[in-house]
Amino acid sequence: MSGRIRVEGLDIAAPLFDFVTESLPGTGIDADAFWRGVRAIIEDLSERNRTLIARRVELQAQIDAYHRSSPGQPEPAHYRKFLEEIGYLVPEPAEFEVSTPDVDREIAEMAGPQLVVPLLNARFAVNAVNARWGSLYDALYGTDAVSEQGELQRGARYNAARGAEVIRIGHEFLDRTVPLLSSSHAAVDGYLVRDGAVVARSGDARDGLEDVAQFVGFRGAAEAPESLFFVHHGLHVEVVIDGSHPVGRTHPAGVRDIVLESAVTTIMDLEDSVAAVDVHDKVLGYRNWRDLMRGTLTAEVTKAGRTFTRAVNPDRECTAPDGGMVHLPGRSLLLVRNVGHLMTTDAVIDAHGAPVPEGILDAVMTTLGALEDLRDDGRARNSRTRSLYIVKPKMHGPEEVALSVELFRSVEELFGLPENTIKIGIMDEERRTSLNLRACLWEARSRVAFINTGFLDRTGDDIHTSMCAGPVVPKSRMKEQPFMRAYEKSNVQAGLRAGMSGRAQIGKGMWAMPDLMMDMLEQKSAHVRSGATTAWVPSPTAATLHALHYHELDAHEIQARLRSADRIDRSEMLILPLAEAPLSAEAVATELDNNVQSILGYVVRWVDQGVGCSKVPDIHGVALMEDRATLRISSQLLANWLLHGVISADDVEASMRRLSAVVDRQNVGDPSYEPLLGAEGGGLAFEAARRLILEGAAQPNGYTEPILHEMRRRKKEEAG
Repeated sequence: MSGRIRVEGLDIAAPLFDFVTESLPGTGIDADAFWRGVRAIIEDLSERNRTLIARRVELQAQIDAYHRSSPGQPEPAHYRKFLEEIGYLVPEPAEFEVSTPDVDREIAEMAGPQLVVPLLNARFAVNAVNARWGSLYDALYGTDAVSEQGELQRGARYNAARGAEVIRIGHEFLDRTVPLLSSSHAAVDGYLVRDGAVVARSGDARDGLEDVAQFVGFRGAAEAPESLFFVHHGLHVEVVIDGSHPVGRTHPAGVRDIVLESAVTTIMDLEDSVAAVDVHDKVLGYRNWRDLMRGTLTAEVTKAGRTFTRAVNPDRECTAPDGGMVHLPGRSLLLVRNVGHLMTTDAVIDAHGAPVPEGILDAVMTTLGALEDLRDDGRARNSRTRSLYIVKPKMHGPEEVALSVELFRSVEELFGLPENTIKIGIMDEERRTSLNLRACLWEARSRVAFINTGFLDRTGDDIHTSMCAGPVVPKSRMKEQPFMRAYEKSNVQAGLRAGMSGRAQIGKGMWAMPDLMMDMLEQKSAHVRSGATTAWVPSPTAATLHALHYHELDAHEIQARLRSADRIDRSEMLILPLAEAPLSAEAVATELDNNVQSILGYVVRWVDQGVGCSKVPDIHGVALMEDRATLRISSQLLANWLLHGVISADDVEASMRRLSAVVDRQNVGDPSYEPLLGAEGGGLAFEAARRLILEGAAQPNGYTEPILHEMRRRKKEEAG
């Protein structure tokens, strides 16, 4: 077969073989031994992977039959007994605590924002790595986090009134987080360091910190520092002083910025936010990951007509109060999200002629890429504990978690790594995992470093699992459903009950509106109040603003209080999100159009341009950060309504044709955009969107990957 190499009985696509060949030198691993080990892993685990996928199909068929025979909201006790009998709901394990060793403090101890970034985009990846620190002044001034009314409007030129408002907010922040003994930071006209302590000067008066332990260090001369570093709730704050700077000149103490430790961790994504459908896409992601782990990834950036190279930031240094040196991480700690168990890839064909499970390939190749970071050579590029953090999505129940644990153990043996070097992040986004989360945690008790919740995928799976029970409520009402409230609480409770506080991350989902930062500031503190130590944000700027919530609230103190909360009954998660009464024709038409527009706006970029995550305007023009999870819920909801006669295939077709013009107009500024409908009808993107709805009920667990991958590959073949 052209462009392929046979090694150790495996048929390997040339780009992948070349990536391995260029990555192995210096690892101490022989190429033949490597491929023998890969073949052994594939032979050992592929059939088990296939068996577990078949088990999903078997369970879904049994649940479909149950709902067909007894449609509507099931009687709780009878439904629970049925799920136990078929093995969908398993017994909870006895009390236990996770024992994951060598977890970096960014994950185990620190509470702060988390970015999720498509790994195929080097510029986004480097920006995210460098988002460990962010300018509070820039985040406030450049977004709607500060009112834009009246004299505070943003404009093409610097607005001094808006700048003054930003500085006022900065003073309030410092007074709350790094308070002085007897005055406000707003009254300070100079800072200096004397005898290892910060002195705040205001005229002839002198003041100091209320808590001297908050002072971490300074840069520059003690009598005229360039920066002061403080710590609050485990996060660092840098006050940058430069009286010659245009902003510093307006401040009595010369403060030109307040820089916050922001994106403490980042997930580099090979899954829902990328369109990786073939070996070329996969190798691009693997190579970017490897270069991130080596600290060598760069990206060409053009701003204001100037092109420059952006690289990963070095660590930050400052002089400690005792005169020694303090080193603060300059980069976000990186995790990598592999794909789940469903999809296979022809990047490697096994000895029996079958494409291998893509999740197996991801685990091997992302570990290969991280080897340089895992060496004990004294140079910490990412993990200071020599750990690798692989986030594993879309697992259904404890058996599938156990498969991932076994896979990671096999990969460690392949590379000669200590056991439990590879940590697992369990994405609690499938119903069977949520209901059995404690059993899942028990399977991964010596590896788990992360759990989180995800509204979109979780809702998509709930709709698909109960597809035959009846029509579901509109998307806008899903968050208020009993299953969702119970799910969000039980996730945190399961993590705390398993001793994850101070040992691992408990996370919450994405803020999807990157242009509405005032709304985020007003609402996203709820994620900290829920007991989460991290939550997803759509940009480095959003990370800096969300960091304010972790200064406002002590996440670990909240977790301590929640440990004694009443336990959530799993039965609450078994209440189906079914509509209690028929919707009006107007409500149905509105929901249809909203979801169709969302599907079209996302799919057209995915299929035609290979963009897996972007700002997609909704039907009202509000930009939403969309990835494949958004597509799953919209397509499953409409598939459910089709199945139960709430809408017809003709309704779907009419809506798609009408809204294609809307999506086309929303993308008019994109020179590479192709209209959804051409002179000869719908293109591949239009066909993909139609199939996702019309064939949605038949898709495995409601996933969009099979159709999207098929259509994107066809598009790439057409383009040559």
